[in-house]
Amino acid sequence: MTTTRQGRRTWDEYLSEGTGPVQDDFLELTRTTRKSRHYCNDIIWGNLQTPDYARAVLRRVVDFHETPDDIEAGVAARTARAQFMGQENRTYHAVLGEQALRTNLGGVEVMRGQLVRLLDAFELPGLKLGVIPSRAELALFPGHCFSIFDGLSVEVETYSAELIITDKDEVALYEKAFRLLEGSALYGEEARALIEAELSAIS
Repeated sequence: MTTTRQGRRTWDEYLSEGTGPVQDDFLELTRTTRKSRHYCNDIIWGNLQTPDYARAVLRRVVDFHETPDDIEAGVAARTARAQFMGQENRTYHAVLGEQALRTNLGGVEVMRGQLVRLLDAFELPGLKLGVIPSRAELALFPGHCFSIFDGLSVEVETYSAELIITDKDEVALYEKAFRLLEGSALYGEEARALIEAELSAIS
């Protein structure tokens, strides 16, 4: 079964009260999840976003959907997700495409701060962070960003709505996709080197 968050509401409907309530829902999902996996090909995963980067992302959301401008409330809730890192044996596995390091949201200063944040993230407890080099041979086409929560549900964000997938067979398909994609990622010092190279390129 594939539905959207809060029944069948589109982003325009869901964001009608602003970004704050939406991000509060994501914060609660983070609080109740113990094991999550995230694939982001061209944007930094939300839990690792700096306030400036999150602000740039949410500014574009508000402008695109023409919704109430409560960006600071959204930024506060989004960045609050980081508090759960390492708490109560939670584990996170995030795989970023190298393009995520280069997609310019907010300008050079914002991106510089975001890349520094990613370098610091390697020390976060419970986090496994990988980066797929742009020239890596992939076992699966890149596809869209998605997140898997406790192996029970998958969330996919589109321009029009957020899909929540709970059908076991479909969840299993996303788990298979994640395994194939992570196989192309670099970890540890190799992943750090990719981030450092991009940081040097914009410094």
